[in-house]
Amino acid sequence: MKIVIVPATYNEAENIEKFVTVIEEEVIPKIKGHDIYILVADDFSPDGTGEIVKKLMKKYKNLGLNQGKKKGLGAAYLRSMRYAIDELKADVLISIDADFQFDPHDIPRFVSKLEEGYDMVIQSRYGKGGSIPHNWPIQRKIFSICANLFVRTVFTRFSVHDWTGGFRAIKKEVFEKVSPEMGTYNGYIFQIAFLHKTIHYGYSIGEVPLHFSDRKL
Repeated sequence: MKIVIVPATYNEAENIEKFVTVIEEEVIPKIKGHDIYILVADDFSPDGTGEIVKKLMKKYKNLGLNQGKKKGLGAAYLRSMRYAIDELKADVLISIDADFQFDPHDIPRFVSKLEEGYDMVIQSRYGKGGSIPHNWPIQRKIFSICANLFVRTVFTRFSVHDWTGGFRAIKKEVFEKVSPEMGTYNGYIFQIAFLHKTIHYGYSIGEVPLHFSDRKL
């Protein structure tokens, strides 16, 4: 499979070089039998994130940059993932934040789930084996947990535990089916709507339990 990892960035100059290096030198060597490419989705970050990526592209030939006008997270993912499919011939798209709140070392676990036959694989902070930071204020913990429980209740999909996270692996055919309906959604709503429509169309969902961390930079 051609797997394109799509980190969405905005003002991540302090993180992006380390993030790309970790994926290139520590994560990709652990993924066997697949062609891996990194396409950074950046909305012309004023802190120079894109310029750092351009410099790294001279070192890593499987690294690219897709930039566009800032219209929100959903628009950035749709633009960059469309490019990944059309120009890079991606079979699988992996979305992830570039600030290390999600551990890029978990990417091989998502690939393994796809190899088991799932159409889309999501993070699971709230299922068995997952967690959120212990040092979060109690209000933030309550909001995060209750928001996901509310969505699970509204959609009556209790087997899917994490609706709002951005660490996901999506097969090309899922993106092709769902993305035309995503133009009006953004942020957390984009994540919820994409997952809901994926389930609605009968695609199978796999989960990877993981720990969510606070950003340091």
